[in-house]
Amino acid sequence: MNIDIEYLAEAQEYLSNLNDKARDKMFYNIGLVQSGVRDVKIFKKLIGTEMWEFRAEYRGNAYRLLSFWDKTKSSLVIATHGFDKKSQKTPQGEIAHAEKIMKEYYKTK
Repeated sequence: MNIDIEYLAEAQEYLSNLNDKARDKMFYNIGLVQSGVRDVKIFKKLIGTEMWEFRAEYRGNAYRLLSFWDKTKSSLVIATHGFDKKSQKTPQGEIAHAEKIMKEYYKTK
């Protein structure tokens, strides 16, 4: 199953600010997901939320791009924003921010 991904403004800004190698790794992993690879090491559902995270690691640093499925379209993932992960758990503030972006997305649709 091929999926389309829409990058919202904060996701685009985050990706543009990554160093080239980290950004390449993130896009490589996103490409794997788009082509049908299902691996929680690169695309994982955040338990108890509607959020998913694209995951990449480069030189010991963890990069995350939060996203959600557009329920009104088939196979479209909306990337909300990204962050550099510094702990085991995804920070609640990052999840709350992604959920706020998701609500705004549906409100303006």
